[in-house]
Amino acid sequence: MTTRREFIRNSAGAVAGMAFVGCDLLAARDAQAQAGARRREVVVSGRRVKTVDVHAHCAVPEAMALMGLKVEPQSLVMGQDRIRAMDEQGIDVEALSINPYWYKAERDLARALIRMQNEKLAELCASRPERFVAFATVALQYPDLAAEQLEEGVKKLGLRGGSIGANVAGEELSDPKFHPFWAKAEQLGCLIFMHPQGGNAGFEQRLRGNGGLGNVIGNPLDTTIALSHLIFEGTLDRFPGLKVCAAHGGGYLPSYAARSDAGCVTFPERCAKVPLKKRPTDYLRQLYYDSIVFTPEGLRHLAAEVGSGQIVMGTDYPFPWMKTSVDHILETPGLSDAERAAMLGETASRLLAIKP
Repeated sequence: MTTRREFIRNSAGAVAGMAFVGCDLLAARDAQAQAGARRREVVVSGRRVKTVDVHAHCAVPEAMALMGLKVEPQSLVMGQDRIRAMDEQGIDVEALSINPYWYKAERDLARALIRMQNEKLAELCASRPERFVAFATVALQYPDLAAEQLEEGVKKLGLRGGSIGANVAGEELSDPKFHPFWAKAEQLGCLIFMHPQGGNAGFEQRLRGNGGLGNVIGNPLDTTIALSHLIFEGTLDRFPGLKVCAAHGGGYLPSYAARSDAGCVTFPERCAKVPLKKRPTDYLRQLYYDSIVFTPEGLRHLAAEVGSGQIVMGTDYPFPWMKTSVDHILETPGLSDAERAAMLGETASRLLAIKP
């Protein structure tokens, strides 16, 4: 069996002649240098801060082809524009993730697909270790297999955690069937990045029509429901060492969290089936959240509810939700310089084992 050291050495040595999903990133670096592009360096209180984007999407066309799918949009394919955009925005490191599209695949196909994806992600990160880390993909519809894939991704391929959907083809992440995966994630001590699953949460019918409500409302709602189940079904009590990062600021939960506490006081019988060790809102401070909440007041409120040390920067690249994530953190009033530095990259660097 190839060891992690051998895999990384071989990948790095071969990358000069390898086109990763259609683009040689070494050529991208050279093209950028020739163009004289300037990389933005972020400074807080006179000190250079390494910035880390935990919410950056990509795709592996070869893996998608196994399910007869094509990449859309094409900007998910890694290319020259990716590093150029990072440099312009002041992003030093991206933690790459792939939104699950394979949760209905049968076991052998899911195994092959995930192996291909994770190896491609590892090859990319080995080629530019100063710019990219990645979350392992897992076939969570088969929790035992997902646990194996997470361990292989972290221990053999050098990936820094796992990425999952907020539901698995409509099944809640708190279902006991997923305990083997959560147990492995806790054992490994790695970060699990959770992203909503558009079109798979069960409430899409009411969100049809103008305004893109399936995304605008549906995605954060999916995350809100997932986190609430992890709390109220006792998953976070069963696995207290879990490190889970919720996309889009944790959805709506941090904005109306006190109702979770009030519900157990007003209707205690509704919270009695699975007795919790803490108040529902106390669990919010052991989870992590990206910074995609759009306004300074939104970020200030999120920090007040969950703690500034639980917030990491996200851009949602290549989707143009937040092109000013660095400035969003720098310009939010009421944060200390230490809090800004933590959100910009220090917390993520610790969680993802990124060297200073």
